[in-house]
Amino acid sequence: MGDYAQLTNHNIRSFLWRGVSVTVKDRQTHEDKPILNNVSGIVYAGELMAIMGPSGSGKSTLLNVLANRVPAKGAYAQSDVFLNGRPAEAETMRKISCYVEQEDALVGSLTVRETLMFAARLSLPKSISAKERIARVEALVNSFGLNGQANTLVGTPIRKGISGGQKRRVSVAAQLITSPKILFLDEPTSGLDSAAAFEVISFVKDVAKKHNLMVVSSIHQPSTSTFAMFDKLLLLSHGNTAYSGPVKDVQSFFDSCGFPIPLYMNPAEFIIDFVNTDFARNRGEVVNQLEMVTGTWQRSGLHAEKLNHIAREISHGDPSPHETNNNEQIGAHWFAIVIALIHRNFIKSYRDIIAYGIRIAMYMGLAVMMGTVWLRLDASQENLQAFTNAIFFGGAFMSFMAVAYIPAYLEDRAIFMKERANGLYGPTSFLVSNFLTGLPYLFIITVLFSVVVYWLSNFRGTAGGFWTWVMWLFLDLIAAESLVVFITSVVPIFVVALAATAFANGLWMCTMGFMVRPADLNPFWRYVFHYIDYQSYVFEGMMVNEFASRTYTCPKGVDGQFDCAYKDPLNAQGLIPGTALLDTYGYKAGKTGQYIGILLAIILVYRALGWFVLYVRRT
Repeated sequence: MGDYAQLTNHNIRSFLWRGVSVTVKDRQTHEDKPILNNVSGIVYAGELMAIMGPSGSGKSTLLNVLANRVPAKGAYAQSDVFLNGRPAEAETMRKISCYVEQEDALVGSLTVRETLMFAARLSLPKSISAKERIARVEALVNSFGLNGQANTLVGTPIRKGISGGQKRRVSVAAQLITSPKILFLDEPTSGLDSAAAFEVISFVKDVAKKHNLMVVSSIHQPSTSTFAMFDKLLLLSHGNTAYSGPVKDVQSFFDSCGFPIPLYMNPAEFIIDFVNTDFARNRGEVVNQLEMVTGTWQRSGLHAEKLNHIAREISHGDPSPHETNNNEQIGAHWFAIVIALIHRNFIKSYRDIIAYGIRIAMYMGLAVMMGTVWLRLDASQENLQAFTNAIFFGGAFMSFMAVAYIPAYLEDRAIFMKERANGLYGPTSFLVSNFLTGLPYLFIITVLFSVVVYWLSNFRGTAGGFWTWVMWLFLDLIAAESLVVFITSVVPIFVVALAATAFANGLWMCTMGFMVRPADLNPFWRYVFHYIDYQSYVFEGMMVNEFASRTYTCPKGVDGQFDCAYKDPLNAQGLIPGTALLDTYGYKAGKTGQYIGILLAIILVYRALGWFVLYVRRT
């Protein structure tokens, strides 16, 4: 075990809860349905407690209440939580505890050491020096036996990384960066084989015993050896306590109640089956079995002894439980968090091909297709429509293909939700870093696409024309990605977000002014959608860029006169000014600055709406 002196708990001797009850409204009957009913327990420094019970017994709900997490929507929680026998304030609990989710909140494209280093940068205050942060990370790498994997990637669907048990150890180690005194684990062995589960709990136990920490863990059905490593057990059945006490007394308790555990059977397996009422044949049998299970416990001497322990602990409480953490500032500064998130996002982006690599390949494929379909168009009247079609296709489909960002954003959002639940940062830091990280990649995509399309298709051949084209496409992509962020924040389900974003892009294509000229649009579509359609401003800007200062040749008719489709004094010279085409759409030059401002406002609104959704939603 590595030395990690900062982790050692010197202040908290006990953590207890009394009368924890949670109810939720039944959607059909609208009556209060109990999830937890008057649950109590106590853990002392250096102890590991297992919360067990069948599925739906309230394990995760209890863990969330104890960790001061927001209960499920519509749930009402009532609880008394104590530190050193004195009521624990929510802020104090946030400072001295940490929560490890059942699902690992890890970025697969980071190495183990990088994962812990970013956890330190996101959670530790500026009073902790860079040297001390590194020392903490290295100590945890040693403590959790991760030296051999320190420079190995955690792992992505494309690139294999560390094992499941090692991932769980990394998740626990990342939470211990802040030197918490109480560690909450939500089914840390879920999805692991018995050997990996034993390995994870063994490392947690070693750290807890060495540094005097308190560990409260929900666990489904551990092996005999894993179960024996816990000091205490809280057994739940339909939200009621079926046993609460030392693990070593489980066998004698069930023996004394007339339900002996078979000699060669896993005790954890037996007691889970004992309190499981899911397979009872009728409602009456469920009630009888539940009464037998919980009634046996309530009438036992161990139950009375536990209540006496809790009462004594409260009566002899520490008079100053709020002085539980030496750090006045908890958590990193907002600016430092944003810088750390941007740094992490850049690493993720260039290592994870899904994030931007596939998108760049898609856009380059589109560029080659466009450049060869609209190949070397000459500046003639016959190609006016072809130029217009190319402008529409380039802007609209560049925007449409932003749906490829949905999977990467869903992954980023999932990590954010878990890190936010642990109190690391909020939606502002997340969205600011997300936006700033995307800008250089979107600019690279725009330039690469434009270099191929613009010159192959023979658009207005000046540097000013090229960079104006790049500017409009760049703003187009930023707006499209901002729309993806907003929609995917509202519906964080891949298929639904994909369908909703595709529908929105189809709507913008219809109302942008290419399919139907703006003046001819139905008033409903024009006034409700056209003026808030970012694609309409991009299309008009790119049209003005191409046609406002360029002339096109007219063919000669059979009579030897120039046959020009648009009447203009230049017809006598066999030319058509591009402004003649712009007039048919109602477009005028000189609105570039205004339209840039409108596009920036639309982008800001999408990002603000995305922020509001993330601020309101907790799941």
